[in-house]
Amino acid sequence: MIETRKVVLHFPQMAVDRPIVCDLALHFGLSFNILRASISPHHEGLMVMEIIGESEKNEEGLQYLRERGVEIQPLSQDIKKVEEKCIHCGTCVGVCSTEALFMERPSFKVRYDEGKCIACELCVLACPTHAMEALF
Repeated sequence: MIETRKVVLHFPQMAVDRPIVCDLALHFGLSFNILRASISPHHEGLMVMEIIGESEKNEEGLQYLRERGVEIQPLSQDIKKVEEKCIHCGTCVGVCSTEALFMERPSFKVRYDEGKCIACELCVLACPTHAMEALF
C-alpha cells in the first residue's frame, strides 16, 4: 500500500555532507518532496519532507536514516496551536496555503488539521496572540 509520511529530519554534523536522502530513492524506491530545508556544511541540518512509497519501504528507509544518525519526528509535532491563546481572529487562516488552518462554520472557530501542515511557519508569524508555535 502506497503511503505518504510528512517528517522532520534533524541531521547531525557528521551526516550533513552525505547524500543520504538520495539513497531513499536509490535503495528503497521512495519518492520524496522536500518542503523546507536548512542544512549547512559542517553544521547540523533540518529538513521537512514528504516520503512517498510502499509502507514497508517507508519504514526501511526511515530506519536507514536513523542508522546514519538522523533524528526523525512526525511533522505534526512541530507546529502547535495553543487553544488558550487563540482568539479565533482568522489571521492565520489567511496565510495558510495548505488550508491546514481553516474557519469552522457556523461557529467561526479556527481549526487546525495537522495532517495538511507543511510547517512553513507563516501562521506563527501572522498570529497576533502567538497561539501558533513552532517547536523545532
